[in-house]
Amino acid sequence: MNVRTPKPTPRHHVQRIKDRARYERNDAYAILDAGFLAHVGFCVDGQPFVIPMLYARIDDALVLHGSIASRLLGELSTGVETCVSMTIVDGLVLARSHFHHSANYRSVVAFGRARALDDAAAKTVAMAHFVDAMLPGRAAEARPPDRNELAATTVLHFDIVDISAKLRTGGAKDDRADINLPHWAGVVPMQLRYGTPQPEQDCAGNALPASVRRLLQRPPA
Repeated sequence: MNVRTPKPTPRHHVQRIKDRARYERNDAYAILDAGFLAHVGFCVDGQPFVIPMLYARIDDALVLHGSIASRLLGELSTGVETCVSMTIVDGLVLARSHFHHSANYRSVVAFGRARALDDAAAKTVAMAHFVDAMLPGRAAEARPPDRNELAATTVLHFDIVDISAKLRTGGAKDDRADINLPHWAGVVPMQLRYGTPQPEQDCAGNALPASVRRLLQRPPA
């Protein structure tokens, strides 16, 4: 349930350039849903770790997964305090001075704890959602995991307790004294684009699945 956080807690209160902050969960979730790669941070015995992981959102939680042999996933599943962050860069902001160069972006930082899903049916549903979050409709076009694959996979349910978003839009914030300098200033937009699909050799004659065709028809994000 996408409930609004009425007041940010100290750990997710944006301190720098506060007008860029968003605390509505729906704002943060829209950014999360536009991406699929996050960095997961936590500490073990005072040693910090940050690992890149693919994710998918289900309501007020994120699905993470990996090998059951992963020591880091094993630590996460014990319920240690965890921070998940992700960023989408929308453009390079080029200013007349080095100091004011920047980037337009959308970012999210979420805090909470993860727990392992032990039930095979729940893991299967989570994996299908994960595949569809990356490419809508793809789960129905591929085989679900079998018993051995489920046993070899850790699926984590990361409950989002606190979350905030931060974003920058617009052009360069040049100093008034620099406006008449002869240097170009402006924004170079950035977009995620998909290239020509490269089939495996043993299915080169097969038609592209509907999910990929829809993906290629979709405008760049």
